[in-house]
Amino acid sequence: MTSSSAENDTTAWSRAAVPGRPPADVPRQAWRAYFEATALLQDRLERTLRSGAELHLADYNLLLLLTEAPGGHLRMGELASLMVFSPSRVTYQVKTLEKRGLVERRACPEDGRGQEAVITDAGRRLFRRASALHARQVQELFLDRVDEAEAETLLRVFSRLGCALEDDEQPPAG
Repeated sequence: MTSSSAENDTTAWSRAAVPGRPPADVPRQAWRAYFEATALLQDRLERTLRSGAELHLADYNLLLLLTEAPGGHLRMGELASLMVFSPSRVTYQVKTLEKRGLVERRACPEDGRGQEAVITDAGRRLFRRASALHARQVQELFLDRVDEAEAETLLRVFSRLGCALEDDEQPPAG
């Protein structure tokens, strides 16, 4: 399906559709289309960030979170939670960016035992460049292809899913 036909076609889309196989029910078709389109979108975003700013999508997300945080720093555990990473994975990610001079790790001033990640001036400069690339591509690949009503539906659906998934993470009371 070409991009022009995709804009006008309301039939279910899947890269893995098998000719002659009856389609799954609509919720399963929606899941498959979401799963495959998200993979394609993330791949495109990743490739552009890597070629234009030498960042992975996870690097960009980490720098985004630090840029948005008051004072440009977050405790490692909070950063892991926001990124939906394990503590060891966020530590690895921070070490990688630390080697490039984009972030620093330091003891938390509140207790001295914990560590926090802090964005550096070099990290802020690279993030500004990367965010311009990223914003243009998000506009082109996503925002220009959904209308206001679709965006509202997506926001409602994924907000509800996000809340439910966060609630599922909470340990049982008692």
